[in-house]
Amino acid sequence: MSQSQINAPNVAIVGATGAVGQEFLAVLAQRNFPIDKLKLLASARSVGAQVTFRGQTHKIEQLTQDSFEGIDLALFSAGGSISKQFAPIASEAGATVVDNSSAFRMAEGVPLVVPEVNPEAVQGIELGKGGIIANPNCSTIIMLVPVTPLHRAANVQRIVVSTYQAASGGGAAAMAELQQQTREVLDGKPPTCNVFPQQYAFNLFSHNSAVGQDGYNLEEIKMVQETHKIWGSSTEKVGISATCVRVPVMRAHAESINLTLEKPLEPDQAIEILRNAPGVSIIDDAQANRFPTPLDAAGKDDVYVGRVRRDTSRNDSFTGGALNLFVCGDQLRKGAALNAVQIAELLLR
Repeated sequence: MSQSQINAPNVAIVGATGAVGQEFLAVLAQRNFPIDKLKLLASARSVGAQVTFRGQTHKIEQLTQDSFEGIDLALFSAGGSISKQFAPIASEAGATVVDNSSAFRMAEGVPLVVPEVNPEAVQGIELGKGGIIANPNCSTIIMLVPVTPLHRAANVQRIVVSTYQAASGGGAAAMAELQQQTREVLDGKPPTCNVFPQQYAFNLFSHNSAVGQDGYNLEEIKMVQETHKIWGSSTEKVGISATCVRVPVMRAHAESINLTLEKPLEPDQAIEILRNAPGVSIIDDAQANRFPTPLDAAGKDDVYVGRVRRDTSRNDSFTGGALNLFVCGDQLRKGAALNAVQIAELLLR
């Protein structure tokens, strides 16, 4: 069946009971994504649980090698090891896979897609004919949605980014532990530390991914490598330095971004470019000291941008442009489920 003939695909969600899996369902419903049949898959411990979607009750089924018969689209968010095992099986069965894990992001021949940035990367992929498409890391997505329009206008030469990442990035268990720890600390009790090895409530720490010999953790490396892949080989000389930090916010990541540009770009010009960019909303009221916050972005589709200002550390001899900006985006939505559903929407066209 060709892409144009599948108007309402049969859809499977792998990891349907997790935080991103639940967000998949919310986004699919809110965007009126056409679905013929829906299959919800998870581990054995969730089998039989009931989920309501569009007024109908669906039971969670156990993920097995036979789960993908008749499936046109499989949305995966169950961790890298599950994706590595089952995404190729789903693709072989004919399902087009959009995978939210890191398993295939840097794999040769697998598109790594942010629909506002590189929608052309999915050309030639048809629903119901297999194939794997990778969803980028949440921090990469939230950065590239606003930075790419500026890159197109003034040619980014260097990015220095610091992230402030919410508990949602660690999944439902991390969000629950932050709530639990907050109550425990306020009650004078020792905090329960099962998800992260140190206290999260009223604290912040370097992202919990593994640190390499060069001193950078895996989250930081992802932002560098994924940006180069998404932007294409012509941008591999763009310097990117990332520092990724966990902060005790329940949902939505924030990022402080410094850009060195080949061409001069004034803050008001940058704001006008961003105001017209897809997936971007502006909150930039210096007089009221009102700029994006994670609460602004929580539950929202757009990436919010503010504090757009000239980098005054550049001296007069610098002929290019240099800007600072502050952005916030919902990790569960644009950083995960929404981006994946937008990819699927590209395949429906």
